[in-house]
Amino acid sequence: MIRINDNYLKLKASYLFSDIAKRVTAHQQRQPEPAVIRLGIGDVTRALPEACIAAFHKAVDEMAADVSFRGYGPEQGYGFLREAIAANDFKARGADIHADEIFVSDGAKCDTGNIQEIFDNAARIAIPDPVYPVYLDTNVMAGRTGPYRNGRYDGIVYLDGHAENGFIPDLPREPVDLIYLCFPNNPTGATITADRLKTWVDYAAANKAIILYDAAYEAFIRDDSLPHSIYEIEGAREVAIEFRSFSKTAGFTGTRCAYTVVPTSLMAFTASGDVQSVHNLWSRRHSTKFNGVSYPVQRAAEAVYSDAGKSQVADLASYYMANADLIRKEMQALGYPCIGGENSPYIWVSTGKESWAFFDMLLEKAGVVCTPGAGFGTCGEGYIRISAFNSHENVTTAMTRIRCALKS
Repeated sequence: MIRINDNYLKLKASYLFSDIAKRVTAHQQRQPEPAVIRLGIGDVTRALPEACIAAFHKAVDEMAADVSFRGYGPEQGYGFLREAIAANDFKARGADIHADEIFVSDGAKCDTGNIQEIFDNAARIAIPDPVYPVYLDTNVMAGRTGPYRNGRYDGIVYLDGHAENGFIPDLPREPVDLIYLCFPNNPTGATITADRLKTWVDYAAANKAIILYDAAYEAFIRDDSLPHSIYEIEGAREVAIEFRSFSKTAGFTGTRCAYTVVPTSLMAFTASGDVQSVHNLWSRRHSTKFNGVSYPVQRAAEAVYSDAGKSQVADLASYYMANADLIRKEMQALGYPCIGGENSPYIWVSTGKESWAFFDMLLEKAGVVCTPGAGFGTCGEGYIRISAFNSHENVTTAMTRIRCALKS
């Protein structure tokens, strides 16, 4: 008799964004007009930068001729892209990261979900609340938790974020082995200073823990004093793995390209205490289970680092951040406290009401989709997340609708 992995039965019935999609579909069937404006899921709406499109076309043309055709590429990514990443995203900011420590993939979501495979199932996991659901769900699937009760899983160390700590959680009060952090944060938009991040690096070093650092939204940081990478912090090479993505930065949500940084100096331990290279373990896993991102997509990603690409990507980020500024100011003017939207494309709004009820109200009265904070954890109750990833025109219309709905 074939048996399933019983850990999947611990999961909530469906993924957060699947629940949202079902509610939106039902609303559209009942009320097809006006058209729904989606400010929920963080999907971009602007076209790829021209520099990326030109590189994409050129690479596709190469694939059309036998002499320049490419078959399987290196699983870790082509050297031209890894070198560009190391030089521009890290060395340019004083971070000591090398091309051979970079693993190109098809998405940061995949990598943050898959990375836990190389660690012991008995590892003690610390996860913020509110949180991007993938961090939590993949550890549930792996069997690192007990049952789901009262909004939380037994066996997880939750790091509470709330208004009083600015949604930057305090250090764990008990020893943990793996720590998930995300800054600028999804969903709250909170950011972390270098000094505050150093306390996490020091904690990880003292406790022989590893930080899994999601920096997918670093391109939206506007405050020059804030770190873009954990590797800007002294000692981070020995305690941290970082995840980055081209999805929001350059609009690659539909073309899929990201990367993970695993320093060669990062070590973990066997049950008997022997030291093992985490870089080597991830390389082995990556090579076994992943066959590489397509050559044209990697050439398009490389173009992000050209002079034209840098300018065009900066313009994209500024476009979305103008939306974020509008959303934040409008919600504050309506009397709703917010964070985010200044160094992040997400605005985290305190509604004073149950978050799914507020979601339903905006959908029904305004035809606007947000994300209910409760979907990100118990500390998200009473909040919604509004995404800046849409056109200026749609965001302006959405805020007009929301203003009317909330004042009616």
